[in-house]
Amino acid sequence: MQIFEYNGSSLVAMVGKNCFAIASDRRLGVQLQTIATDFQRISKIHDRVFLGLSGLATDAQTLYQRLVFRHKLYQLREERDMKPETFANLVSALLYEKRFGPYFCQPVIAGLGDEDKPFICTMDSIGAKELAKDFVVAGTASESLYGACESMFKEDMEPEELFETVSQALLSSVDRDCLSGWGGHVYVV
Repeated sequence: MQIFEYNGSSLVAMVGKNCFAIASDRRLGVQLQTIATDFQRISKIHDRVFLGLSGLATDAQTLYQRLVFRHKLYQLREERDMKPETFANLVSALLYEKRFGPYFCQPVIAGLGDEDKPFICTMDSIGAKELAKDFVVAGTASESLYGACESMFKEDMEPEELFETVSQALLSSVDRDCLSGWGGHVYVV
């Protein structure tokens, strides 16, 4: 078992028409033993940017605290919130700084940019970005999430349809993964 799979996790972000959805499972485990069923993997950076962190839970919490600190410094200096693209660059740079002793996390970033244009991306543990126009996935159920999202995704979904699609994709995928599950958290912006 890899260190990324130690706590188990599943994350998916999907775009719609001037909106996005980000969803995660709720299970926190130590290998195959479930510790908690209400673990929060998705965090709100500000009203238009959300961050999901899959991987080792302790590293995810540490990385989240460092990212919030850097975002607050940016707000004080620039007197505005970060755009999603800028926040993705910040996350990538912070992960690359630690490339020789990395955080064992896979971030998923979702946000609304200028003119309500949705932005989603994911990264590996050293900050290599993977940008997408439709959906991104991370975590132990990523293989089944790819299949579910490929079959259910449609262009320009409205928020209600997007919520239903991402929820069904997440739930059908975590049913096939013993390291994630116990329902999910879904945010639609």
